[in-house]
Amino acid sequence: MSEQSPTRRGVLRAAGKVSAALALGGAGTLAAAPAAAAAVGDGFGLHVVDRNESDPRLRYYRFATDAIGWNPGVNVLLPTDYHTSGRTYPVLYLFHGGGLDADFIYFDRLGIREWTAGKPIIVVMPDGGHAGWYSNPVSSNTGPRNWETFHISQLLPWIDANFRTYAEYDGRAVAGFSMGGFGALKYAAKYYGHFASVSSHSGPASLRRDFGAVVHWANVSSGAADLAGGTVYGAPLWDEARVSADNPVQRIESYRNKRVFLVAGTGGGAVDWFAQISEDEVLAGHREFRGLLGNAGIDHEWHEEPGSHVFRVPVFLRDLDGIIGRLRKA
Repeated sequence: MSEQSPTRRGVLRAAGKVSAALALGGAGTLAAAPAAAAAVGDGFGLHVVDRNESDPRLRYYRFATDAIGWNPGVNVLLPTDYHTSGRTYPVLYLFHGGGLDADFIYFDRLGIREWTAGKPIIVVMPDGGHAGWYSNPVSSNTGPRNWETFHISQLLPWIDANFRTYAEYDGRAVAGFSMGGFGALKYAAKYYGHFASVSSHSGPASLRRDFGAVVHWANVSSGAADLAGGTVYGAPLWDEARVSADNPVQRIESYRNKRVFLVAGTGGGAVDWFAQISEDEVLAGHREFRGLLGNAGIDHEWHEEPGSHVFRVPVFLRDLDGIIGRLRKA
């Protein structure tokens, strides 16, 4: 692959707990939300306990669910013409990374409304825990933290029931940053028929390499931030079957016939919320993953960008156009 300064990129083909105001990203106090539309309500194990539907595009909901020991939230960003077009839309599930300040508002703080203005796609941005790793953990000492159940078995069908979506493979994409990029890769493989496009922005793609560095990252961070000493994958002994089921490099065939988009940084630098891991570990995992995809003849697009473990908005905007191009048209 030729190098394009300052960015390396490639495309391989088969032939070669917050207020509603904060949830909406506002700095001040919002007026009370109007009554919810009748179509938006409880279901699939979710009971709506808080909402704000005052913004014409960004809808906020918070749920009580047996899957999680507290009430997780979600922002649902609608297309500009959603209320007037009558059209059905594809959906992007967009996952935040880890850290004590990480939550479902992350992308709204960065500017997701501006990035998606005029784009014919619904963007769903749920809570994933400070270090939930988009998983049902092996153990928890602080009540249920079953993020995989919440996202796949509850939230996904709830979205399809309450918004005009294409409830089908070609109607959904999944993407994320850091821990969320791992979650995207994991869900796309594990639930093959749910997502036609998957994007990992500096998300780990190889759990076992370097003596299980990413498994260690997941176990230690979740134990400290989310599980009160519990772990995602088990310690000192791993749940080996669970690691294998979640490990992108062990699920290569599950990415066939999907759009796969990968980006990682070349500048090293520690992960800001877990100093024992650097972007070098993520980059090495992406290169391993890319090699396996290429050897299997599976199409994928990859980028290596200057800098460390950060979310790169210009690359995401390129990715977003590719997502819309791959999914069923509104």
